[in-house]
Amino acid sequence: MKVRGRRECKACGTRWSYYDTGDTACPSCGSLHSVGTDDERKLHTATAATLDLTPVREAVDDVPLRRLATRAIERTREFTRGYGFIDGGSLQPLDETYLAAMELRYVAGELERRFDPTDEETLYLTTLFKADKGVRPDVGDVPSELRAMRGLAYADAVDAYRSDLKAYLDDQPDPVVGGHVERLADRVRRIQALDGDVPSRQAESLVAVARDIGRYIADGDENALARADERLDTDPTRAEEF
Repeated sequence: MKVRGRRECKACGTRWSYYDTGDTACPSCGSLHSVGTDDERKLHTATAATLDLTPVREAVDDVPLRRLATRAIERTREFTRGYGFIDGGSLQPLDETYLAAMELRYVAGELERRFDPTDEETLYLTTLFKADKGVRPDVGDVPSELRAMRGLAYADAVDAYRSDLKAYLDDQPDPVVGGHVERLADRVRRIQALDGDVPSRQAESLVAVARDIGRYIADGDENALARADERLDTDPTRAEEF
């Protein structure tokens, strides 16, 4: 949506930024009556949500794994729900914290349903408890039984980013990159159709393509767009190639 981010409360005169708080209520008096002081409305999809997994990490030695998984799901779901990448008219990158949070949400959901996760899977889950610090496990560390969770998490994360790319381009058209966004959408759909069960390197490539397209749109980085183009042309993801 487009908003006037800088607000002034009609009741008490307090000024604040909606971009920072994500709240239309006055931070001083709570009034919902305010006016925008910006000259124009700007596209804004970002939220003020933050992710804190400290309580989950601190309980690792004392709480059963399934309960930890449930707590992680609750926190990551709240963080990722409605997450956006356009902040006051500026396109932001597809960041590590969001990706890690999405993966944790999906992996925790899978292991919450299992009665006998392996030691490798348990260790991997606890590594993902550092998602709020932007820590993502390396491609080679993904257990084979969980690669579909990573693949689907990344596909859904990229799909959310692609949606904001499209919204940004609807507001500020650039015919050069529109086709790349459509091809990215096609790749996302292929991976989603496979329930994420693709080699982890291909899930990582999907993220790289999305990020490079974002760099071009945000900064005009033509080298990044060329990299995205090359990956889209050469990295097979069609179902029949697995």
